[in-house]
Amino acid sequence: MSKILVGEVVHFFSKVNAAALKLSGDLKVGDRISIEHKDGAVVLEQTVESMQIEHDAVQSANAGQDVAIGIDGKVHTGNLVYKIEV
Repeated sequence: MSKILVGEVVHFFSKVNAAALKLSGDLKVGDRISIEHKDGAVVLEQTVESMQIEHDAVQSANAGQDVAIGIDGKVHTGNLVYKIEV
């Protein structure tokens, strides 16, 4: 198993359990991700089940894009997002 940095949390929407991400790598629905503190402590791991760009549902996004994804827990601005490769 390896992890590839694909983005950073720029905002957390607690009322709808979603996080806005600034992507530095590609991400798609179905990818397994790990969201971590900058010190490497894992906040949560989950599969990306939904993703939006400008309120439109998308299946994938590329480096440089801003996306929102549904989150299974609470995350914080500055948390790093890694794609888990098996």
